[in-house]
Order: sequence, then C-alpha cells, then structure tokens
Amino acid sequence: MTRPTPSERRRVALVQMAMSERPEENLAKALGMARAAAEGGAQLVCLPELFLTRYFCQTEDVANFALAEPVPGPTTEAFLPLAAEHDVTLVLSLFERRAAGVYHNTAAVLDGKRGYAGKYRKMHIPDDPRYYEKFYFTPGDLGFKTFDTHAGAVGVLVCWDQWYPEAARLTALAGAEVLLYPTAIGWHPEEREALGARQHAAWETIQRSHAIANGCFVMAANRTGFEPDPASHPASHPSSSGGVQFWGQSFICGTDGRMLAKAGVDEETVLAAELDLGEIVESRTGWPFLRDRRIDAYDAIRLRFIDRD
Repeated sequence: MTRPTPSERRRVALVQMAMSERPEENLAKALGMARAAAEGGAQLVCLPELFLTRYFCQTEDVANFALAEPVPGPTTEAFLPLAAEHDVTLVLSLFERRAAGVYHNTAAVLDGKRGYAGKYRKMHIPDDPRYYEKFYFTPGDLGFKTFDTHAGAVGVLVCWDQWYPEAARLTALAGAEVLLYPTAIGWHPEEREALGARQHAAWETIQRSHAIANGCFVMAANRTGFEPDPASHPASHPSSSGGVQFWGQSFICGTDGRMLAKAGVDEETVLAAELDLGEIVESRTGWPFLRDRRIDAYDAIRLRFIDRD
C-alpha cells in the first residue's frame, strides 16, 4: 500500500467517553462519537480501553468472561461500515476470546475501505487493587506491532503498556509515526486528595517522554466518569469508598512532548488535532537519539534485574 510522505499532514482524534452498565448503549455511543470524529475530518480515531463495558477488572468474577468475543468479531463488524464510508482508520480496544480459557486484552485496527488490518494483544498485564487484569487476560504473544494504514504508520499499545519505555521504543523502531494508547486509568477516590495530582502527572509525563525519546506522536484515549466496584460497592457516587474515578484528560502530544490537545477530567468529547508528519524528521535530526543508541551495550536489558553481588 502507499504510505504517506513525511511532509503530509494527518487529522487525528481520540474518543473520551463514560461507560454505562449496558454494552449496547456503550457501542451506540462509541459508534456515534467515532462517526462525529470522522465527519469532522479525522483520518485516524482511537477509542478508550475496553469501551464496550464498565471496567470489569475491578473484581475477579468468572461471569465476566461472558463479555469476551472473537477478534475480528461482532464489534469489528459493527464498525466496518463506518471505516469504509469515511475511509478512516479506527483503533478498537476489545476483550478477546481466543479459545476456551485463553483471553486477551486486544486492540483491533480497521483501516478504512481496506477493512480489518490486524490486532495487537496487550503485553503488560497489571495486577493491582481494582485492576485485577491477570485474572482475565493472557499476556500478548504477537509482539510489539506497527500497522501501515491509510493514516500512516500506527503503533498500538494498551494502557499498562504506556509505563514501559521498552514497549514504546520497540514499536517506534518498527516504524511507528504515532503511538496510540487506549486507556482505562483513574484514581481510587479515597487516595485522590493525597496522591491524585502526582499520580496523574506521572502518567502524563511518562507518555510525553516516549514522544520525545522516539521522535513520534503520542495519543492516549482514556475513559471518564466514576465506576463503582460491582463486588462490594454498588453505590454510584465517587464519595463512596471503592470504585475508580477515571481521570479522563486524554491527550495528543507532538514529537517534542508538547500538548497539541487535551480533554478535561469529566467531559465526554471527541478530541482532535492535526499532525505534521514532517516533525518526525525534524525531531530525529535535531535530537538524534535513535542514531546515538549503543545497541552493542544493551544486552542486560533482557535481565529482570542486575544483581551486583
């Protein structure tokens, strides 16, 4: 396929949305917001992590495996007409049922009229209070992937992957011009006052650093709204203990880490920006981090830890 030249510009968009308890409502909302982005001229649109449902990983419940689907499958089929109609590249984060007992946190890529272009399976799987993803997801086995799309070379990673420089680097080395992070992250309400500002700043800073270190664009699509812990806290108000207050603040940043667009904490929105792919050449020439890497000295990066005794 024909790749865009570095001088071409791309209009891109993120969908930031809150999820209800009804998957059909979430699907309809996601389709509507993605359509609005495409009708606004976006050539690349990314939705939040696991947008079809509330964030079920707050609790370990075998009943939630019924939410999974094959990829490609029903949800990719629902978005294919939109992708083809507007020739827009869509990134959809889904709960993949691969086989009995084998499930993944997967991002599917639909490339306009070309249709389904492939998928990425989340490589780093967290296991923290209210983020019990290891109960549900097998770590990805497709490696770090970059997709050549109508909108350019798109590197797709998912949420917890965003904390790992190695993931961003390997995806960029595979040619990614844009790193996309479908995301579901927020505050524990009982921690927000003491730790909230620092937690959010760290999340934003690490991703902007990936843009700088790799000379590429970064887009992070988060969900918003309060979602109660379904196991023990059915109340639907963020003042109650338990649950997650998703912090929104989806953003798009340039190759030097500067903010091109940023959403608020509580708003549901389509966040758009125009990317000048020529910045990649400028950044990598002015800051030649890829040129100066000492690849002959990095063997130890494969170790879990370097013991000094």
